[in-house]
Amino acid sequence: MLQQHFIWRDDQDVNHYVYEWLPEEAVTIKGLVQIAHGMAETAGRYERLAEVLTRSGYAVYANDHLGHGRTAGSPDAVGKFGKNSFQRMVETMGQITEHIHKRHREKLPLFVMGHSMGSFLTQSYMGTYLSRFPSQVQGIILSGSNGREGAALGAGIALAAAEAAIRGDHHRSLLLTSLSFGAYNKKFAPNRTSFDWLSSDPVEVDKYMADPYCGVVFTSGFFKDFFRGLREIHRPDHVQRIPKEIPLYIFSGEEDPVGGHGKGVRKLIRMYEELGLRNVSSKLYPGGRHEMLNEVNREEVMADLAAWLDEQVG
Repeated sequence: MLQQHFIWRDDQDVNHYVYEWLPEEAVTIKGLVQIAHGMAETAGRYERLAEVLTRSGYAVYANDHLGHGRTAGSPDAVGKFGKNSFQRMVETMGQITEHIHKRHREKLPLFVMGHSMGSFLTQSYMGTYLSRFPSQVQGIILSGSNGREGAALGAGIALAAAEAAIRGDHHRSLLLTSLSFGAYNKKFAPNRTSFDWLSSDPVEVDKYMADPYCGVVFTSGFFKDFFRGLREIHRPDHVQRIPKEIPLYIFSGEEDPVGGHGKGVRKLIRMYEELGLRNVSSKLYPGGRHEMLNEVNREEVMADLAAWLDEQVG
């Protein structure tokens, strides 16, 4: 695998750090994969997946989102955002899709994969960028996702807006972090760490906790924008814009608390099927937690993902 990075500057003069993983020169590139990572992590954590996909003939791209990783610049800057951060991250995804296509002379099928927060950004991308430019993307992959939230989301929006108004958008919110993630570890008691819900592999959990760019407490302004984004992505007028012919693959751990231990993920799958999407595939892994790409059976998970991509490329 050939690994490099490049800097892509957006229209607000923010430099985005983008990883590029390419197959060895002897391997013909047959497709492109763009990854949208999750909250409080980095794009570099997808290198292992990139190794699998590049061996199968895919070029893989992943940018550190606004307020994350090397795009943020330093660990102290992680989690700090300007206004409309959710919308800006989605817009950046569309712009990077276009940039990826420009990096390849030949028109190649491109697939967008989002994990966790990145999966919610991708759900927004499906009803915005994808609805306007359906020929640019040949498939969508959602990992560690969830369906429509209930009344608690409205309360979360009100609380985040109030805290941001009182303490400022850049206040690092232990309250909103606790309300959002505090219950995730309960099912895995007795807990070894506060991040046991990520994976049943303690080595992977420890790697996450040791990374200064991961697990950071985010700001009131971020939560305000994020909760509002979650509300928008499941509005009827948004989901109705999603092209019905787009292939969609959803995978999750059965014990992922983000997906309601399987219930929310199944609700999401049903929503897309009822919308009339014609090519919806899914797989829920028994015993799996939030990060299936870092679970004990990750080789199986990555092989399943590569096989789905190959089916779409034909």
